[in-house]
Order: sequence, then structure tokens, then C-alpha cells
Amino acid sequence: MIADPTRVEDLLRDLAPQVIGSLTRQSGDFDAAEDAVQEALIAAAEHWPREGIPENPRAWLQRTAGRRLIDQRRSEQARANRELQVGLDTAVAASAMPDEDDTLAVLFMCCHPSLTPASAIALTLRAVGGLTTPQIARAFLVPEATMGQRISRAKRTIAESGVPFRSPTAEQRPVAIRSVLHVLYLMFNEGYVTSDGADLGRPQLADEAIRLARIVHRELPDDPEVAGLLALMLLVEARRPARTTADGEPIPLPDQDRTTWDHALVEEGTAILDEAIAAGRVGEYQIQASIAAVHDRANTADATDWRQILTLYELLERMTHNPVVTVNRAVAAAMVDGPAAGLTILDGLDGSVAGSHRVAAVRAHLLELSGDTDGAIESYRAAARLTTNLAEQRHLSMQAARLRAQRAT
Repeated sequence: MIADPTRVEDLLRDLAPQVIGSLTRQSGDFDAAEDAVQEALIAAAEHWPREGIPENPRAWLQRTAGRRLIDQRRSEQARANRELQVGLDTAVAASAMPDEDDTLAVLFMCCHPSLTPASAIALTLRAVGGLTTPQIARAFLVPEATMGQRISRAKRTIAESGVPFRSPTAEQRPVAIRSVLHVLYLMFNEGYVTSDGADLGRPQLADEAIRLARIVHRELPDDPEVAGLLALMLLVEARRPARTTADGEPIPLPDQDRTTWDHALVEEGTAILDEAIAAGRVGEYQIQASIAAVHDRANTADATDWRQILTLYELLERMTHNPVVTVNRAVAAAMVDGPAAGLTILDGLDGSVAGSHRVAAVRAHLLELSGDTDGAIESYRAAARLTTNLAEQRHLSMQAARLRAQRAT
């Protein structure tokens, strides 16, 4: 029976980390297990749409991946393979019954603090997201060989660290959860506004970050920061339909058509956020989500409660000491107390972010609000030179050109 390819793809992405976890427990080798499951996923993606989804798809994947793993090891250790085969047969037989879901354990391993963020994101997309190396390479606009090397280095780093495959202990869990949330946060940000390339964002990455955040929230429903991150993603993602013109040019938040926002996502995000805040342990993701909620709840840009946003950014800045938060606080301060207040905050930034395109763009906007057209033009040009995102570069250059044209008239 022919199966819907989309349904097959969704099923494989859900099953991938479960099978990787089960196979890793049997073999003790995350690297080899992940490679074997990738081959099984490719085989399933080829056969299932034509032949139909097996009665027990997880068992099919586990059996196929197990055979791939044994083939990899056959020349190395024949006796160990026989022992492994017994364990795999037992696991496959048991997979028809409810079994432990290792998705969260795999996610914790992929987001291990010893990995760089770029490596953690790539490995997470492959092992937990079920994406192939070519798909991940296309998402990041790098050659497949480069992405393959990045993933291989990540798995080698995990192997050399000696981290056992298991869910973290109660003492380890807070650090592990922070690492996972940080990786998903970076993944979403890269999907929402990509660091380079011709397009403003990479929706596939943002969608995958949301899907994984939903998984973590499902597994850890009582963690308010997990809920806060998911709420943040949903509230920001809700604006995607209004973020760009038909030809991909960015539309600033105040100029967006809010009637095109995804209001179902807004409602879901605010509901999750309200429940998380009610738990009484407020963290940085909940505060960021609260700021996004203030924007999303305003029917028009003029109705935005900027004083509340400024208060939230002040709290977030004290909590994180993050200079990027300071830049955002400058925008809020300008909206509340005038552009001079925002410019004063920007002037106090140190070198770590003072030369970034984001600071230059904010400075240009505030200078324009203050009436300093020449200074705004210069800052818009500087921001355009500094950004590596071509869509942002075009937008910033157009802002400078707009002001030049206004000055000429």
C-alpha cells in the first residue's frame, strides 16, 4: 500500500532518536549507532512510500540499523557481533511493546557542553531531527563534505569525553537542560534571521527548533524555562507571514501587517507562557517570551506598551549581563524616553558588540528619529557593510538611499 511521503518523513523523524538511543544502549557506541540509523532512515525513505509503512515501523528501523551496524563491525569482532545480534533481536522483539523513549537522552548527548554550538546544532539535526547530512549542509549553505566533517568531529568529541549514554542525574540535569535550551535557541535564531546567505531566514531550521522544543516540553512539562523557550519561539514565529515582502525584503516590526500574523501560534504561545510564569520560577527565556508577547498582543505598533518592554529588558539585562540585551534595551529606552536616551546606552557598550551590524543599524534608526540625517546615513551604510546576510544588507542600503533622497529634496 502506497504511503504518503510526508507522513513517512514525519514518522521517521519521530522514530530516529528512539532507535538511536536503543541501538546505543545495545552497542555502547553512539557514533556507530547514529551512522547505522542514518542508513536505515535512508532505506525507509526509499521503500516505505512505495511499499507502505510496516506494521511495526520502529522494529523495522531497529532491525535494519542493527544489520548495518553488524556489517560495519563484522571484520573487526565476530564474537562480539554474535552477542550484539542476540541483544538486538531481543530489543526488536520487545519494540512491539511499550519501550523507553530515549529521545531526550539522545538530545542531551548531542547538546553536550563540550561541543561548539555549531557542532551541537548539526549533530542534533541529524541524530534527533532525522535530517541527512546533505539536507543539513543545504540548510547552512556549506558543502556536504564540510558538514560531514563537522558532524564527525562532534561525535568524536563525545566519544573522547567518555560521556555515558543515559539521561543526566538529578545533579547534572540543570546544566544539561541549559545546554539543550541554548542549542535550540541558537538553532531557532539562525532559522529566523540567518547569519549569512541571500535569504533573511531559513524556515526549515526554525521549524525544526520548534519541533524539538515541543519534544522537550512534552518530556519536561514542569520546567518553566523549557516552556518559556517554546513560548518564545511560537510568539516570534507567529510573525513570519508578515516579515518579508513578496521578493524577500525584510519588513521592520512596526511596519508589518499584523492581521497576517499566525494568531493561533500567538494564543498557544501566550497560554504556555502564562502557565510557566505561574510556576513562580522566572528565567531568561520566560522574560524574552514576555517581551515577544507584549509585541504580539498589541493590535498596532502604536499600541505597543514600550514602558513594560523597557522594564522587562532591564530585568533581563540584570539577569544575563548580555550586551545584545543592552542593545535591545536601548531601542526600548528610545521609545519611552526619546532617541537620545537610547543613543546614550549604545555609547556605553564595550568593544564586544559595539562594532556589530546590529548596533550600527540600531544607531542609524535612533539617529534618524533624532533628526540627524547625515549620521543616520553613515550608520546605515556601516551596518550594511558589516552584515553578512544579503537580505539585511539590501534593506540597510535601501534605508541609506531613502534618507539621501529625502535630503536631496
